[in-house]
Amino acid sequence: MLGVLMLQTQFPRPPGDVGHPASFRMPVRWQVVQGATPGRVVPQTDAALLRPCIDTAHQLISQGARALTTSCGFLVRFQQELQAALPVPVWTSSLLKLPELHRPGVLTVDAGSLGPAELVCAGAAADTPVEGLAPGCSLQRTLLLDLPTLDEATACREVVQAARRLTGRHPQLDSIVLECTNMPPYANAVSQATGLPVHHLMTLVHERWAQRGLQLHLADAASPS
Repeated sequence: MLGVLMLQTQFPRPPGDVGHPASFRMPVRWQVVQGATPGRVVPQTDAALLRPCIDTAHQLISQGARALTTSCGFLVRFQQELQAALPVPVWTSSLLKLPELHRPGVLTVDAGSLGPAELVCAGAAADTPVEGLAPGCSLQRTLLLDLPTLDEATACREVVQAARRLTGRHPQLDSIVLECTNMPPYANAVSQATGLPVHHLMTLVHERWAQRGLQLHLADAASPS
């Protein structure tokens, strides 16, 4: 079972979003980190949330989680601390994919909050190109202000517009990583608009989960009978 550390939110989560059951191909259990609101996690970078994240992770592990992820790419700030504190693999963010890519760029919910420090936490180059949603646009307001409604057509258009700004400013890019775990519903539209492969949290966790399964299988095969 995969455990997901969830922010405390009310906004809608369509298929593809980390909070929707249809987004996963493995058993999943979600657990809210109390007090972890979008505001505290994204713009405020509240370090006091590390302890509640660890405590919630232990709850998920006690319920059978064999690996953990989160519902916000900005929790990559806690990647090292969480992994050091927990006995199972921790994949906090799709940004962990960046070191494996050649010339990637990042789409984020808030470019003003995603800087070199977050990229370095993910093991990526500090100068990796980053583009955010247009400040104050519909999707950004829904996610950061935790609004109860979501216009999916408008959200898709806004994510695609951000992707076009990213590739227009950085034509050398050969892939895109969606930092925001609420952007995967629009990944196909981004790929079609840019002609580039698009990576996000769901592609990362399925890839890592499959690798983890192979490692466990090989370990079992190597154990004396």
